[in-house]
Amino acid sequence: MSLTEQIQKDLTAAMKERDELRLSVLRMVKSALKNKEIEKMRPLENLEALQVLQTLVKQRHESVEQFTHGGRPDLAEKESREIKIIEAYLPAAPTDAEISRAVEDAIAETGADSVKAMGAVIKAARAKLEGKTVDGKVLSDRVRQRLS
Repeated sequence: MSLTEQIQKDLTAAMKERDELRLSVLRMVKSALKNKEIEKMRPLENLEALQVLQTLVKQRHESVEQFTHGGRPDLAEKESREIKIIEAYLPAAPTDAEISRAVEDAIAETGADSVKAMGAVIKAARAKLEGKTVDGKVLSDRVRQRLS
């Protein structure tokens, strides 16, 4: 079952259960996926759909930060609950050991020895961690730390 089909199935279940938060989040996710599909003018591949979900999670994290700084803990809490619902559809994040191993392998593969080669190392490390939800900032920081 594709990600889009799974979301549609869960959307129907949320309607039947009258779960308002889950229903609104799944509608938003479905809408974002449909918009990306229209933009690409073809059905999304699973990897593209996962990238859309990762973008939505990243937006929610930024919103939580803004609401927290703005003194609106109620809205920050709502966004946090939305993140949990969206993350349920994403693959597991890699462990620190997996990230470190991927960075080390990528450095060995690219022969990088300075921060100037950081882009190539990040690209190679992402390829090694494909299929997992990787936080770009964490990966970037780890590569920078290792190369400097």
